[in-house]
Amino acid sequence: MIQEKCDSINCRECGSSFCCTKIKHISVKHGSNQILKDVNLHIHCGELTAIIGVNGAGKSTLLKALLGEIPHLGEIVYLETKNKVTKTPIIGYVPQKLDFDLSSPMSVLDVFAAAKSKKPIWWGTPKKVRERAKASLAKVEAEQLIDRQLGVLSGGELQRVLLALALNPIPNILLLDEPVSGIDHKGLKLFYQTVADIRKTYDLSIILVSHDLHLVAHYADRVALLNNGTIEICGTPQEVFASHEVNALFNMGSYERVKEGE
Repeated sequence: MIQEKCDSINCRECGSSFCCTKIKHISVKHGSNQILKDVNLHIHCGELTAIIGVNGAGKSTLLKALLGEIPHLGEIVYLETKNKVTKTPIIGYVPQKLDFDLSSPMSVLDVFAAAKSKKPIWWGTPKKVRERAKASLAKVEAEQLIDRQLGVLSGGELQRVLLALALNPIPNILLLDEPVSGIDHKGLKLFYQTVADIRKTYDLSIILVSHDLHLVAHYADRVALLNNGTIEICGTPQEVFASHEVNALFNMGSYERVKEGE
């Protein structure tokens, strides 16, 4: 992990010292299988970058490399605005799903307590933990879920809880790994709108892995196509969805058709 000054004209000043992330020559092997090969990507502060690709392209693997969960070659460079103190960024993460026993009596508050308190949750929840959990849930319009059991939450409600957890504390980078998988259309749009509002409010760098191409076209600032283990094209949604590379994989037609969900 390397940290250095940011001199990119594409990075704008924001309210913190964090500027952007450069993914440089990342490669991942599993045995003899080359999953990622020479992946390069520049993630700007305050922008939502969507990573698209077919199943098995290595999208989730790339996020795990960023989280430090799997070994990889290459480097991840965190850049700061000029004349600011260098710091290691806070990374928030929302997985595709959370595996748990649906019959468990664990509540939303219990999840926050387990993640944010050093004491076992059966000792009770400190008042400050409840207040922090409530404030985080309010950011995603889910404050009313704080005492609800996990097993009775809808798919959309659960993902909003996981998003609230990833925002406690507010990260510099937010990683979303197909966060709306299995959610109905109404919940899906609500989740995307919530993420868009959070990005504007906190000027986050967001990396989103998604198969929902029409919503990617609507909400993303940049889109990167991961194919054959590497980034084949990266640019604005208009550029990427009009490209030969994307149409060869998805037969999408045009950016306008993608955005309308046709």
